Amino acid sequence: MKGKLKEKASQDIPDLAGTVRSIVSVQRSDGEIPWSPEGKTDPWDHVESAMALSVAGCFEEAAAAFAWSARTQNADGSFYASYKNGHPDERRKDPNMSSYLAVGVLHHFLVTGDQAFLSRMWPCVESAVDFAVSMQAPDGEIFWSMDDNGVVEERALLTGSCSMFLSIRCALVLASRLSLVRPQWEFAVRKLGQAIRGRSNLFDLTKSRYSMDWYYPMLSGAVTGEAAGKRFSEHWDKFVVPHWGVRCVSDRPWVTMAESSECILALTAAGRYEEAEKIFSWIRDSRDDQGGYWTGLTFPDSVIWPTERTTWTTGAVLLAADALFGWTEGRKVFSHAFWEQVRLHQKAGTRMETFAKMPDRVVPSPDAARDDRQRQTG
Repeated sequence: MKGKLKEKASQDIPDLAGTVRSIVSVQRSDGEIPWSPEGKTDPWDHVESAMALSVAGCFEEAAAAFAWSARTQNADGSFYASYKNGHPDERRKDPNMSSYLAVGVLHHFLVTGDQAFLSRMWPCVESAVDFAVSMQAPDGEIFWSMDDNGVVEERALLTGSCSMFLSIRCALVLASRLSLVRPQWEFAVRKLGQAIRGRSNLFDLTKSRYSMDWYYPMLSGAVTGEAAGKRFSEHWDKFVVPHWGVRCVSDRPWVTMAESSECILALTAAGRYEEAEKIFSWIRDSRDDQGGYWTGLTFPDSVIWPTERTTWTTGAVLLAADALFGWTEGRKVFSHAFWEQVRLHQKAGTRMETFAKMPDRVVPSPDAARDDRQRQTG
């Protein structure tokens, strides 16, 4: 980070330079960002870490990470679920991990305005999203994975499908910026959104104990407005632990920095900044003396568990801070207000050539404000 941005951001995160360095120091010379120096590389988490580097102004390092994705992508547009030492580790082709590249590319473009980068990465984004859409079921959900023999595991995860909802939307904005149309993607994202909002039976309900299944419909922008306020309120006490953060799963005394950060992204997306700021205040110091953020803490005994500091956890914290404090234009990717602008452009049939400045704060809906008051008054 440089200049005014560095000065402002340093007030929001203690030892910001160390936090950024904890990601950069793990990145390999070919651009790959594994979880840890000796850890595996998850293609989704790799992109999230690259997005954090974009936020931090490490544009060369972020571009190198995206270049690694382009070189690693399979011929059918997919990525394997994980890599180790530059080679496929878990040879399962995952449409969510594959298509998230579109979110990272749009995010980097919003931060940098680098048209050449967008054009360079477009073939990879197009191929990845085509792969994800090819895995869509007739009712709209997207199946979980495909093996090397082309056999599809016909099980759909709500969190993954929400993530792909956002990925396809981002890809459509990129296509519009390049004067391209992809009606098959538009049809796919409409069906997917309908499934997420109204067909919970299509998804693996055993995952509902995970907080991601609670907040990802709002983080992705699939659920907005009054429905978002209702969903936040219904499960708030199930997952949010005052003064600690957000649980990973509802039945374990364990809060994680990544889930807390993603919940912050979901809250800021809906304009619920007061709640987001509160959660951020609980986790902002949960890092080691080098600046990297711990994966999680048990409560009430405050034991760090596990004793690891992954790049993607720190990346999630940086993305949450950006959304909350307004460091860069990249935060628009997670904003319901931005996606409403996109919808209006699409309805009018105009290209998304420019991206209007967003206000620093989006005023919460009356429903959200009412839910806040009800929760505070018990």
